Amino acid sequence: MTDSPIRTETRGHVLEVTLDRPKANAIDLATSRIMGEVFRDFRDDDALRVAIVTGAGEKFFCPGWDLKAAAEGDAVDGDYGVGGFGGIQELRDLNKPIVAAVNGICCGGGLELALGADIILAADHAQFALPEIRSGTVADAASVKLPKRIPYHIAMEMLLTGRWIDAEEAARWGVINQVHPAGKLMEEARALADHLASGPPLVYAAIKEIVRDAEGSDFQTAMNKIARRQYPTVDVLYSSEDQLEGARAFAEKRDPVWKGK
Repeated sequence: MTDSPIRTETRGHVLEVTLDRPKANAIDLATSRIMGEVFRDFRDDDALRVAIVTGAGEKFFCPGWDLKAAAEGDAVDGDYGVGGFGGIQELRDLNKPIVAAVNGICCGGGLELALGADIILAADHAQFALPEIRSGTVADAASVKLPKRIPYHIAMEMLLTGRWIDAEEAARWGVINQVHPAGKLMEEARALADHLASGPPLVYAAIKEIVRDAEGSDFQTAMNKIARRQYPTVDVLYSSEDQLEGARAFAEKRDPVWKGK
């Protein structure tokens, strides 16, 4: 994609999405809509199995909402596009793994974008915060997600004070998965994405649908839905060639060949 705040590159089954809006990779309404289109197309392309989302440069992953654009007329409750802010947070049926490679400052809506991924890797100089409190607004998606993912009191401290944390502390609290030297970040993200891309796509889809739905459900209800094949992805998986291939490969002591069908 050229002449766009979003750069994309396809490597095999992996799509790399780079937010490239100098100077800070902030997201305005137009950029968010483009990101939604990119991730919608990724979702619907059977040849693509995993996505990496990162930022251009070495200083910023994403600081979130573009306040300069807001001052010029972008409404905070405007049209963010098909996937909501940043393209992935509200995109329905996004049942493929997404890796966030956080290459620098990651705050506000940028942290919410990273939280929309399934696995978060960060450069060792990355920093994280939810500074919305200082500008008199609410970090809406983070207010929903973060207290469910890390200790409540740490999440509330970040939301209520806007305190910055470094990559090591973010990893300690479980905000992110791993910390890597900046020069190795994309190498590690690509290795992880390639590993995921070699796995069973129908199983990934079932995992993501179950996890997403079960977040608002009790354990037994979710288990009953799985057993009754009431999740569309589970129903497809249990009737698939890949389900048989997995069993055959195990019995024959060989690596499975996943077809995604």
